[in-house]
Amino acid sequence: MASLLDLCEQYFGARNFYDVLKIPKTANDKQVKKAYHKLSLLVHPDRVEESIKVEATEKFKVLGRIHSILSDSEKRKIYDESGQYDEESEDVVMRNWADYWRSLFKEITVEDINNYEKTYKGSETEIKDLKRAYMDSKGDMDYILEAVPFTNCDEEPRLHAIIENLIETGEVPEYKAFTNENAKKKQRRKRKWAREAAEAERLEKMLKIENEENAAANDLALVIQNRNRARADQSESFFDSLIDKYAKAEKSTRKKTSPTNATKTTTPTRKTKKKA
Repeated sequence: MASLLDLCEQYFGARNFYDVLKIPKTANDKQVKKAYHKLSLLVHPDRVEESIKVEATEKFKVLGRIHSILSDSEKRKIYDESGQYDEESEDVVMRNWADYWRSLFKEITVEDINNYEKTYKGSETEIKDLKRAYMDSKGDMDYILEAVPFTNCDEEPRLHAIIENLIETGEVPEYKAFTNENAKKKQRRKRKWAREAAEAERLEKMLKIENEENAAANDLALVIQNRNRARADQSESFFDSLIDKYAKAEKSTRKKTSPTNATKTTTPTRKTKKKA
């Protein structure tokens, strides 16, 4: 069986846990958890297409094993100092990584997202995201509406007012693409958003029917999350805030004994792998 380091290299192109999570060795517990959450969402077996589910599942397991080591202060210290880690401990072999993930992160529901939207609009976080999107796109309103959460063509007058105030106060430069936007470009954007609104309404009606037939109540939340995933690079504060607000507190670190092995008197053999 391939070692954890071999799997790291195979699936993520790195043999160092911190490189896999794309964080520095000095990252604190919150940063480790945030990086794990962000990467695991991309490969969660329940959130990927069937054609890539097998590989995604293996990546998901690797990320879970890495987090279980780096989130344990004693295991992390050993890994940082010597590169050693438990490869085949009973805890690792018996663990259900999907259950492990669910124990760390509360499922985000439509209600959670709606509640967050109410506090997000008009907040300093929204203004920060809006300012970043405006600067990154040099005033392209199409980009701004894609990058900033909970925005659409109906929101344009409010967003325009915020950006115009930022320009007047000198916080951002004036871009002609924003102040003198082509009328045809505006019309194309409105037509696009109208089509998307109609599609969203259709999906919502279908989901209501499925719910009446005892379908999963979280489907709509997944639709919303997947649509916003493309915006994550431009406005990470959206998901960061949700994670901080709704993530469950970390469980106290302790080794769990499997029920099937509770009566055994022998101690499972531990093997140690050194970092290459």
